[in-house]
Amino acid sequence: MVNQNTNNIKDNQNTNNDEKKIISDITLFVKLGIIVLTVLAIVGLGIKFLPDAITVSNIGKKRDLPIYSVETDENKVALSFDAAWGNDDTQRILDILEKHNVKVTFFMTGEWVRKYPEDVKKIAAAGHDLGNHSENHKQMTKLTKEQCKEEIMKAHNRVKELTGIEMELFRPPYGDYNNMVVGVARECGYYTIQWDVDTLDVKRKSKYNTQFQYFYLYEM
Repeated sequence: MVNQNTNNIKDNQNTNNDEKKIISDITLFVKLGIIVLTVLAIVGLGIKFLPDAITVSNIGKKRDLPIYSVETDENKVALSFDAAWGNDDTQRILDILEKHNVKVTFFMTGEWVRKYPEDVKKIAAAGHDLGNHSENHKQMTKLTKEQCKEEIMKAHNRVKELTGIEMELFRPPYGDYNNMVVGVARECGYYTIQWDVDTLDVKRKSKYNTQFQYFYLYEM
């Protein structure tokens, strides 16, 4: 019994340390004062800004851009996760988000949805936004228009069939896009979403980076 209790204490300490690490990462970006205007899940408020696709003129050529930012006078913090690999830490992440009353966006590949349908249901039931991250996490600019559409709609239909949710936010794998990718996403009813701040956690040695790529976004 003594050993069991000691192990429980150690487990609790490890859990608390994990939570503190994630929270400290977010706090770090806040302290740095990174100015970000984003269109993802707005933490604690659930407010979305979904303008029409942004376009700019570039040397006489019209270029379709994903949504990196939108204008707002309100102070917002937003967080998104890309889910394309394992699910070892999914429940722990959901528990931490629930504990701190945080709502986020999970961009999921269709293959991840196929492998972990119960996790998808849990994410949706917890009130988080579901986003499309393509079916197989391919480099979209290397595909044909029809292949791009297939990648988007396969993932879309998987989630719709599983949860009844019609997703409308699309994040291209690797952040790889061009006019064709943004245009196809629009034709499929999607806003193409990028990010303003990347924690680059996949380059750090962490048990979390085997599952999700974190994006902590902060606006002054």
